[in-house]
Amino acid sequence: MEKGRFYRPFFFDSKSRISSLSLGSHMTKKYTITAALPYANGPLHLGHVAGVYLPADIFVRFLRMNDADVLFVCGSDEHGAAITLRAKKEGVSPKEIVDKYHHLIGTAFNDFGIEFDVYDRTSSEMHHETSSNFFKELNKKDRFIQKTSEQYYDADYNQFLADRYIIGTCPKCQSADAYGDQCEKCGSDLSPTDLINPKSTLSGQLPVLRKTSHWFLPMDQHEGWLKQWITEGLLDGEQQHDPKAWRNQVTGQCMSWIDGGLKPRAMTRDLDWGVKVPLPEGEGKVLYVWLDAPIGYISATKKWAKENNKKWEDYWLKEHAGDRKLVHFIGKDNIVFHAIIFPILLKDHGGYILPDNVPASEFLNLEGDKFSTSRNWAVWLHEYIEAYPDKIDELKYVLTSIAPESKDSEFTWKDFQSRVNSELADVLGNFVNRTVVLTNKYYSGAVPVQGTLTEQDHKILKDLADIGHRIKDLVMKYKLREAQGEMMGIARLGNKYLAENEPWKLVKTNPERVETIMSVALDITLKLSIAAAPFIPNTAKKVQHILNVDFTKWDQFFEARLPEGSMINTPEILFKKIEDDFVELEIQKLKGKSEQTSKFAPMKEMIDFDTFQKMDLRMGKILSAEKVEKADKLLKLSVDTGIDTRTVVSGIAHHYTPEEVVGKTVLVLLNLSPRKIRGVESQGMVLMAENEEGALSFLETEKEFLQGQSVS
Repeated sequence: MEKGRFYRPFFFDSKSRISSLSLGSHMTKKYTITAALPYANGPLHLGHVAGVYLPADIFVRFLRMNDADVLFVCGSDEHGAAITLRAKKEGVSPKEIVDKYHHLIGTAFNDFGIEFDVYDRTSSEMHHETSSNFFKELNKKDRFIQKTSEQYYDADYNQFLADRYIIGTCPKCQSADAYGDQCEKCGSDLSPTDLINPKSTLSGQLPVLRKTSHWFLPMDQHEGWLKQWITEGLLDGEQQHDPKAWRNQVTGQCMSWIDGGLKPRAMTRDLDWGVKVPLPEGEGKVLYVWLDAPIGYISATKKWAKENNKKWEDYWLKEHAGDRKLVHFIGKDNIVFHAIIFPILLKDHGGYILPDNVPASEFLNLEGDKFSTSRNWAVWLHEYIEAYPDKIDELKYVLTSIAPESKDSEFTWKDFQSRVNSELADVLGNFVNRTVVLTNKYYSGAVPVQGTLTEQDHKILKDLADIGHRIKDLVMKYKLREAQGEMMGIARLGNKYLAENEPWKLVKTNPERVETIMSVALDITLKLSIAAAPFIPNTAKKVQHILNVDFTKWDQFFEARLPEGSMINTPEILFKKIEDDFVELEIQKLKGKSEQTSKFAPMKEMIDFDTFQKMDLRMGKILSAEKVEKADKLLKLSVDTGIDTRTVVSGIAHHYTPEEVVGKTVLVLLNLSPRKIRGVESQGMVLMAENEEGALSFLETEKEFLQGQSVS
């Protein structure tokens, strides 16, 4: 029997059929999808993946399941001040930096299963040629203003400072680490001269102002059409996009810039690394990275088209592209560049389609703090893949479950463990395993005959169809987090169906009914495998291998069935449970990496005095100590607090033996909520000091204290 060939369409009622057909017929079939070009000055961390690349990949996979003509474009952004800064820090050339990270990032994408059609780089000859011609066309049409202005200059390094070479205090939110072009904390558009107490990132000194000439984009001349295009979707009187489909943070940030008054922005920089200004008077200058980088989407398309015997114009130019939609997946720090500056450049050049949507994500935080490359507070994608090549889908699922689509969210290893165990393993994996095991047990792996369907059977099949419609609607509205939740809902529905019908009990008294139950359960499993494909593709393939089918189209969710009598394969464990040791290891790795880049841990968030006063700190005396069973780090202490004798579990076994701590007077936090640790209830906390090597020591006092005396 040929895999995937046997299915029969079924519709639950005329309403379902009309709904299914209408969704398909009105879906745009042509897309150019871009994912923000990652800077080739460092590896990718999970914040990048969750905010940009994973949602873009899910969206593209779903489009392809619906037979859309999709071009998925990305590449390394290899110019700009960030690259030269990294090169100076490491004492190497910019080319060495970009070559290293272009390879590292590209390999990580490939290993993680982000399936770009083309992953290019902005240092390529094709890109330099495309960017130069784009600039010359704009200059020919007088779209720039060439003017002389004062720019900061670092006398120690004998060079003008690009925006990112200058940091200072933001005049609007008072953040101390604002860049010369933008404050990443409040999102404000800035000029270097706006900064309070500016300093050079090269020398750390106060820069001086010197005159230099540049080409400026007069963004203030574009406020009228931009406002109408962003808020109403109208351009030159024609409806270009649905403004209601744009995320609030995108529209809000754009309108904040526009309402605040757009300013001319320099499109060139005094640097020696980048696309050279293609004019005689541009000696020693390069194109601004935010003119150069988005054009990288176009040059990458040209590269792909040349290699695949296609026409690049079909993906970018109005005359050839027809109703093709251009969609930019980005993080919120790139909103203005993709929703204001790049559209201005495309419109000024003429002939290009403008973005239909810019689904920007908010930020993902990590274990209670922001991702920080400088402090190495990050989970790097390539390191995760190297450590856990068999847990790719687990990470994809968790990152989509917490995707920062409309507000900041947080990744923690404990939550990762919880979602993998309680959702992937206990819900999805459990349902598939039960269905396949019972089919093999009762029918030797043959799909049973589906007899008369009960009212419950009809309802569950109708519910499945509704879920399929909702997934499609949510994906096309860029609500991927909710869409994945609906996919998991299929597995929940299947578990509920089996639990309510209990075929393992009914098989003895009504075997014919059990055949129908298991046939329906296999239908649910098949639909689950199709729905899972955009989100956890490796798992979807495993389930389809078990079912001995190969269904890759979304319409098959509604139409396909396993043919009666066809053989399925034996089950396999889809997800292994995550143990506590895994979580502890990853947290320790994270802390260890962070400590390597800083002598001391960063200050924790502020608390008020009233909160501090609630802590009951007293001196106590350790009466006895013993190791906690099956826990190398833990000691179980019996502590005389002056008011009682209580048990405290402390993670000091690597630093002290039980004999060494008995008799010591220690500082104890008494009113910490009791917590069970490895089966032992801990009724407080012994406070310790830790040096930069991680060694622990008891807090010493100048005078003798009796147990029970308060410390303040």
